[in-house]
Parts: sequence; structure tokens; C-alpha cells
Amino acid sequence: MLEQHLYVNATFHTQWAGMPRATALWTRGERILAVESPEELRAHLTGPVETVDLGGATVIPGLTDAHIHTANYAREISALDLRGTTSLPEALARIRAHAATLPDGAWIFGGRWDFNAWDVPVQPDRAALDSATGSHPAALPSVDGHTVWANSAALAAVGIDARTPDPVGGEIVRGPDGEPTGILRESAHAPLAEIMHGGAAGDLHSQLDRAQHRLLAVGLTGVHDFDGDECRAAYASLRAEGKLRLRVHKSIPATSLERAIDAGWATGDGDAWLRTGPVKLFSDGALGSHSSHMGHPFPGEDGNTGIEVTPYLELLALVRRAAGAGIAVATHAIGDRANQLVLDAYQDLLRHPLDAAPGRPGSSLPTHRPLRHRIEHAQHLRPEDVQRVAGLGVVPSMQPTHCTTDIPLASTLLADRQLASYAWRSLIDAGAWPAFGSDAPVELPHPLHGIHAAVTRQRHDGEPAGGWQPGERITVAEAIAGFTTGAARASGEEALKGRLRPGMLADFTALAADPHAVDPRDLRELPVTATAVGGTLRYRNDS
Repeated sequence: MLEQHLYVNATFHTQWAGMPRATALWTRGERILAVESPEELRAHLTGPVETVDLGGATVIPGLTDAHIHTANYAREISALDLRGTTSLPEALARIRAHAATLPDGAWIFGGRWDFNAWDVPVQPDRAALDSATGSHPAALPSVDGHTVWANSAALAAVGIDARTPDPVGGEIVRGPDGEPTGILRESAHAPLAEIMHGGAAGDLHSQLDRAQHRLLAVGLTGVHDFDGDECRAAYASLRAEGKLRLRVHKSIPATSLERAIDAGWATGDGDAWLRTGPVKLFSDGALGSHSSHMGHPFPGEDGNTGIEVTPYLELLALVRRAAGAGIAVATHAIGDRANQLVLDAYQDLLRHPLDAAPGRPGSSLPTHRPLRHRIEHAQHLRPEDVQRVAGLGVVPSMQPTHCTTDIPLASTLLADRQLASYAWRSLIDAGAWPAFGSDAPVELPHPLHGIHAAVTRQRHDGEPAGGWQPGERITVAEAIAGFTTGAARASGEEALKGRLRPGMLADFTALAADPHAVDPRDLRELPVTATAVGGTLRYRNDS
């Protein structure tokens, strides 16, 4: 017999027009049976039902992080953390202290350094890193993950030297003598990524198992993960063992597209706990690494308009290849030129549609399932491309805390450019459906931080007053929707998730106060008191 729960002593914001507010929720198994008042529901209860008191909480539909790297997040929980360092010497001191805790020869991973925030904003090099790492090879991603700072031992381990050519879509930064400086941009750090995502980084299965608790504790009931095949395998193992406690929409790396097609995978395959997502492509790099593909050069860097990681014709071919196999496409694009090219590719697909994908043996899902293509980040758009996002039905998958973190950077690098930056208000008004996430571990995976950023466009210290480019602020309801109905729509699961209504999955997040009623400045630190996935409390904080 399926377990039944009656959740009471709470106010439920259902996001369902049939009953926007309720004071009780009745579940059977993983589904919602009804939402009304306790008295009305008790009149219809049958069989054994456990009553759960939520302590006066305000409950919203379960929050989904629509763009997160959970494998990287899980691995970095115990790795070196260079966030917040304000100088190269401070970063080297942290590296030296961390190295002292490791056995001889062990790799140093983690990082998340940001030279833009250092008192002397200059790219570090391998000589500096060598001075702090001793016998340890070290590969340290920048805060945006698009640049890796490697020491001499790490470069030697993957055979990168003066004779190594720059790969397509990447750069091995070199000194005047032609020798690598230790800075690897975009696809140039792919050889090290294989090590960073392999056994040297620890047992991913157990790391993800532990990381789930942290994600549930910040109110997440699901994730759209953008890490690699090893992450998919670890989640599949957790699912088989009955240890998966939040829902995973798992992307396909571009390098695995052909293998996925050969295996017959398609977007939407799987079950409500572990489902195949889109293929992840890259159009450009990142603003902080000065590798986002822009329509004009970066200030003081004549000729540098960023990096076109995937050349347009190749991008177009990959989009058509994936869509023809029933796989949606999610393309990373930050710069205005990158976003323009991705929209061009999606528009070409719309103008020249493919034949229906062939049926897949053993699949119970229809072969005509509509695909929702996405742009991951969509940070800086030409104003004319805002309407194009909506008109093409493209999902802008965005991370609100990127905006508030990037305020100093965007204000400097993009000053006086006519761009729609982090343009949530403009996109919603144009008819687009944003899906919100965090991009953790680039940012913290706290959805309340994202809701605060989307509503205020201010940092945690309340600056700038009134918000950065305040015309792009959105309402609390719209910000929550980005993590609920928007995320569900992006994954094609709006019939299952994103609202609290009969028949849908019983996933919800309980908060200590009503986010619609608190001062917007308090949204960021609004406590999560409980998180339920599939009708069961997976996290509770009664303190």
C-alpha cells in the first residue's frame, strides 16, 4: 500500500489557478491527491494517513536548479577553495596550506580563483603555482570554469609544451619564449579535464550521495545537471540502490552525442527520478576569462572579441544532428555575438525542419515529442535578439546570481554598449519562459540567492542602491517561477512538476516566512525549513 501523508500547519502557494492558496496538502505515494483545508481533506481521507505538521511554514512548489554541475560541486566540497582571495600572494598562501594536507604526489583540484578581483588584476602563471605546490600536480579552474591555471607538473602529465598547437576553440597562453605560461583557455584544458573528472578526484558515487543533503537543505528538489558521463553513471548507480533523493534531468556532453544516438537515447527518456536531458554544446567562453564571443573587442584588447569555441557551421551541424535523433540542444552562450549565432542555428532548424526522428526500439514515448532548445546563460543579448528568443520558443536558461556577481565586471567591460544584459524583465515581457539555476560550483547552489538577485539586482550587501540596471528586475512570483514552472517547462515536465496540484509530483519547499511578504532584502537568507521529494520529507530543519 502506498504511504499517505497529510501536510498541515502551513500556507501553500500552489502556482495553480484552480486553487492558488491552500492550508493542507494530501499525498499518496509520490503524487498529490488534493490541496484544500485540513478540515475538507480529513473528510475524504481513507486508509492510514500520517499527519505532518510543517510548523507554520510557507510552502512553494519544489525548486529546481536548471543549470548546475553537481559532480564538480560534489568534488569541490573538500577541495581547495580560492574564492574571496584578493591577491596572488593570498591565493598562493591558501594553495600552500592545502598542499600541506595532501599525500605526496596527490593532485590539487578546486580553485575558483578570480584575477579580476585581485588588487593587481594580472593572469597568474605556472612559475607562481610551482612555488606553492611542491610535489603536487595542480589544475585549478578560474571562478567561471573557462580557464585553468596549471603548474609545470600538470602540463607535463598531459604533454602540453611549446610544441603543442592551440586546439580549435581554445588557447594555450604562451610567454615571449613560446613556452606555455600555465594558463589554458576553453578547449585547451580538455586533457586536464579528463584527469579532474576522473578517479584522481575521488569516488564520485559517494561524493554525490553526500552532496544531495546540501542541495536538499537549500530547498532544491531537482537539478538539471551539465556534467559528464561519469556523473550520469553515478546517478544511475544511486538510483538503482534507492539512494537518489532528488530528481535529475541529466544532459549529454557534446563529446558523447554520437554514443548517445547509437544507444538510442532521447531527451525525456527515463523516469521521474533520472531522465535524459539535452546535449550540451558550447558557442563561446566567459566574460571573466575575456573569452565570451562579443560583437566588439574587449576594452584595451584590440582584436580580442573572445573565442568562438564551436565554429558556426559545426554548431549548425551538431544542432541538426541532435534534433534529428530526438535530442534537444542546450548551447552555452554568454557574449552577444555567441547568442546571435546560436539563435541563427536554431532559426535555421525551424526554417528547414528535419524529418521525424525514427522510432526507438523499446521506447514507450512518442517519437514526435517536441524538443525545447535552450541557451545556457544568455547573459548579453543584442536588443533585437530578445524578441527572437521568445519568437523561436527558445528557453533562456539563466543564473540570476551571475548578474550580481558580475556587476563590477560588466560595468567595466561592457560600458556604453547597447546590450540587454541579464535581461529577465525584457525576456518575460517578450513572451519567453526563463528557467533559473545557479551554475554551481561557479556560484553557490542556493535558489533563494537567485530569487533575491532576480528581484533586487543587488549584491548581498545591498549594493548598488536600487539595483543594477533596475529596469530588468522581476517580481517575486516571476523569480520563483524561474525555479519551478520555468525549469519544469525547460525539461518538458510541466505536467509533472512546478505546481502543487492534484496528480502532480509531491515535491515542495517549505520556507520560514512568506517570500511574497518579506522585505526583498531578506529573500537571500530566508531559511528553508523542509524539503519534500515524492511525498517524503528528505530534509527538515526544526531548529
